[in-house]
Amino acid sequence: MQQLLDLYEKRRLEFEKEAGQLKARYDRLSLVRLALFIGAILLTIFLWSLAWWWGILFIAAFIAGFYRFVLWHQRIQEEAQHLESLARINGYEGDAVQHKYQVFPTGKAFLSMDHPYALDLDIFGEYSFFQYTCRANTAIGQARLADYLLEPLIDGNAIRARQEAILELRDSLDWRQHFQAYGANAQDDPEHLHLLQQWLEDPPFVMNNRWLRLALYLAPVWFAIGIALWWTVLPWQIMLVFLIPPALVIRKTIEQVNFTHRRTTHAGETLAVYGKLIRQIERHTFQSPLLRALHDRLGREEQPASKHIERLAYIISQLNVRFNVFAIFLNIIGLWDLQWVYRLEKWKAGLQHSLPEWFVVLSEIEALSSFGNVWYNNPVWILPEWNEEARLAVQNIGHPLLDRNVRVGNDLRMPTRGHIKLITGSNMAGKSTFLRTIGLNLVMAQAGAPVCAEAMEFPTLQVYTSMRTQDALHESTSSFFAELKRLKVIIEAVDAANQPDNEQLPVFFLLDEILKGTNSVDRHTGSAALIRQLIRQRGGGLIATHDLELGGLEAEAGGAIENLRIEVEIKDGQLDFDYKLKKGVSESFNATLLMKRMGIRIDE
Repeated sequence: MQQLLDLYEKRRLEFEKEAGQLKARYDRLSLVRLALFIGAILLTIFLWSLAWWWGILFIAAFIAGFYRFVLWHQRIQEEAQHLESLARINGYEGDAVQHKYQVFPTGKAFLSMDHPYALDLDIFGEYSFFQYTCRANTAIGQARLADYLLEPLIDGNAIRARQEAILELRDSLDWRQHFQAYGANAQDDPEHLHLLQQWLEDPPFVMNNRWLRLALYLAPVWFAIGIALWWTVLPWQIMLVFLIPPALVIRKTIEQVNFTHRRTTHAGETLAVYGKLIRQIERHTFQSPLLRALHDRLGREEQPASKHIERLAYIISQLNVRFNVFAIFLNIIGLWDLQWVYRLEKWKAGLQHSLPEWFVVLSEIEALSSFGNVWYNNPVWILPEWNEEARLAVQNIGHPLLDRNVRVGNDLRMPTRGHIKLITGSNMAGKSTFLRTIGLNLVMAQAGAPVCAEAMEFPTLQVYTSMRTQDALHESTSSFFAELKRLKVIIEAVDAANQPDNEQLPVFFLLDEILKGTNSVDRHTGSAALIRQLIRQRGGGLIATHDLELGGLEAEAGGAIENLRIEVEIKDGQLDFDYKLKKGVSESFNATLLMKRMGIRIDE
């Protein structure tokens, strides 16, 4: 870990130094820029006094040269800002290595309380796996990463393809960080992207009207004729007549222009950022088949996808000029709004179906890059092996969100059909954490990501959990009834997985203290009945419980149930936790000691 911290700190300092040098250069050139402008004004006055055409020539030449100088000057500023972003990224990664990752997105918008496992396994929210992993800056990249974590891959080839891509991106530190820095200013809103998608599906209204197209060409000419006549022979009042035709066109089309503008107005800045990110993808040569295939999807047009996206962003920015109070003059002179709506429609006509595909490529690579980054920060993690057998085998598996200095690993081997591991142990022994450890690593494995283990083999599974059932006041539902509803969903899923020609994936369940909301007699009776039913349905999973009497089910199950335990020992009046999984039923109790520590008097 120290080696990683040193590397990130070194990179942070180097990027900060380079950014500082560029900022100093930018400031010096700002003074030069001001001096050039003032000097040009003075020289223009002098040349104009000699001959007006000298002044005109100088102004034209100066504007052309000064424009290029300003663009070059702005690129220096942009490069300095990019280096500052790289410095921040390395600072954040140094913190993330030490499990300080609060600056990254939580993904809480993707959490559904009805999802089979998202709530119980801390997939989203503060200090979640999503927050620990996500390095996607765009809304579409974050949504794609959420899909990876919510929807397991069911095909071994697809899993291996992702693994190869993530392995390649893990070792591409410089490319990944530049890619991330280009998206640092992304402030895209899913609603704005939805509006843009709707615009792509809207029919054109300028391209389909030949009279409007003709008006676009005639309007500037018409205005120029009016100006020429006013300047030479006509009184200025007659010039007002020349303003009537463009005004009528504007009036007739204003609602349709407004509609198009509402669909696209917020997408300009977003597309500019997307263009930079996609250009970073285009410039890189990938090796893994999945990354190469994604890269190839960006090059199916004559020009690179980034050029087309930047062009679209520019057109939208020109249409947004209508926010300026002086835009009315541009519309009178040359139907400005319609000119740029027409360009939007021409762009859409050729690339309507390509833009969503480019967005998919961007989102996929952001998600894959996030997994590559988290693996780089955890070099001891490994790529698990997918198998077609109903068997789960893990060695020294640990919880990814626990600090590696305190994390305790465990081994587990079990069939995933028709077999239950019943885990008993006292309070705070680590039963729930072990269930989450297995569940989260299974989610990671089926997303194609590395896992926190020394070795892992897994089949295709659908993880279901029942660990944090809560009451719902808006439904007048108690926590006990909420748990019953959850268990019913799991039972039905297990049953569906056994039906022929059913698309339900085999279920692997993780149940923690089932039926905890009722009395001890009902809890034991109900828990035993549930376990027997799950065995009859050939269900597989882990069940953690304090009910030691449930351990007696092992004898009657014919090998379908195995008792495991996590013990807490008391040494010199202190609790000693080892968090290690052992065979058998728990023999330790610590509730009384914990209550005494809280000041509750216990009669011996």
